[in-house]
Amino acid sequence: MKTKSVLEQEDVQKIIDAAAAHASKNNWAVTIAVTDDGGHLLALKRLDGAAPVSAHIAPAKAHAAALGRRETKGYEEMINNGRYAFLSAPAISGMLEGGVPVIVDGQTIGAVGVSGVQASQDAETALAGIAAITG
Repeated sequence: MKTKSVLEQEDVQKIIDAAAAHASKNNWAVTIAVTDDGGHLLALKRLDGAAPVSAHIAPAKAHAAALGRRETKGYEEMINNGRYAFLSAPAISGMLEGGVPVIVDGQTIGAVGVSGVQASQDAETALAGIAAITG
């Protein structure tokens, strides 16, 4: 049996704080969501000025990244390259760039989803948050 790390509340707060600091430094109004490895929401922070819809999109991106154990950018690229049938995949809807899994010792232990600015900036913000706990 393998032992697997899990996100604790302290880790989640570090991710949220680092992602929010990165977004604020760049004047990006975003929403940041953190989920566990099953895509269950652990935290959500909507920065001042972030569009209300971003509070729905960010958790969906994190959910998709956690369940798929991959960045959601790959899903968006797959769909944009013509694999439209993937839109019918069950249980995931946040197939837009900006969802990034949290990987520790080769295991996905959660994910971060960000929404509110350009897709690459969303992903950059998610990665800044994850770096707070993974180095």
